[in-house]
Parts: sequence; C-alpha cells; structure tokens
Amino acid sequence: MKDDQPDQGTIRDHVLQLVKQKENIENEIKELTGILTQNGVGMNDPLVDNEGYPINSIDVYQVRHARHRIICLQNDHKALMKQIENGLHGYYTASSSQSGMDTQPLDTSQRNIVIHKDPFAKVTIVSQGSPADYAGILVNDEVIEFGSVNSTNFKTITDIATVVQHSEGNQINIKLKRGERFLTVTLIPKKWSGRGLLGCNIVAL
Repeated sequence: MKDDQPDQGTIRDHVLQLVKQKENIENEIKELTGILTQNGVGMNDPLVDNEGYPINSIDVYQVRHARHRIICLQNDHKALMKQIENGLHGYYTASSSQSGMDTQPLDTSQRNIVIHKDPFAKVTIVSQGSPADYAGILVNDEVIEFGSVNSTNFKTITDIATVVQHSEGNQINIKLKRGERFLTVTLIPKKWSGRGLLGCNIVAL
C-alpha cells in the first residue's frame, strides 16, 4: 500500500462520521417539516390569499425560513450520500489491497447508528403507472423506513405525508418487508396522472 493512501481505519472513521452527519441532517429536516405541518402547508403551498395578502393562520416568516433551510439541507444530504458511497468504495478497495489481513465489514450500525427491522405501516393500494408502482412497491408491503421516518419516531401517517411534501422530485429511500424478505426501493414523489405524489395508500399498523 502506498504511503499516501488512507488506511482502512481512517476511511472507516471518516465514513461513520459522514453517516452521523447524515442522521443529524435528517433529524433537522424532520423538525423543520414539523413547522410546516403546524402551519398547515407543505413546500409549495401558497402563503398569501387570492388578493396577495398573507394568510393569517400562517407564520409566513417562519415557513419561508423553514422551506429555505430544508432545500439547503436536502442539497447537503445529497452531497453526503455521495461522499458516503465513495467512502464505502474506498474502504473496500483499501481492504482488498491489504493481503494477509482480516477484513471486517464496515458496520454502520455501530456508534448509535440503528438498523430498524420493525414495520410501522402497510401498503394497501398501489395504482398502476404511479411513482410507487415504478418504484416497485407492492400491495401488502410493510414499511420499516420511509426516508427519516421509522418505528422509533413514527407517530401518525402524517409523518410520511410530511416527508413526501418536502421531497417532491427528490429520491426517498424506503425500506420494506415483503413476506420474510427485507428490501430497499427508491421512490421519487411527483405529480402524475392520478391523485397525490405517490399513487399508493399507506396505513399505520
């Protein structure tokens, strides 16, 4: 191994640090989307009435600040995901170049990074040709993770709606349980010929 090539331990620590940053961003996005929910708006709902006056029930300044911050955080999140992907690639490349050494898989479940396995919701309807259909989601799939929402922080189905609202046009990773199998699909909420941004119905378990 070249002297200027990072060793496995260094890469490992770097990737775990990036994963922790990713979690912090997801938690902040969830808090900010909570502000939007409290004001009864999503990322694109109007803040003024038909005559151009601010809607009294909305804290316009607070909502605008939250929306701007969410957009910035989404960009940071996307960049971090790319760095994590590259870091994992570098980790396993480094491990393959170290002959005669036992290589431990990079377990991102360490250091308070939890891998969730308990479903909290279930898919009851998937419309043909919808974003959910294209993502490969099927009826009776059980939801374990929906973006940053999981069994430990899920309260109501509105939590999922909030994630969808601020993720229109962006990828959401969804971890599902299908029978005895676990799988992850990528869903992009967007307008289509049917209702909503997903084209599926999800109910709490």
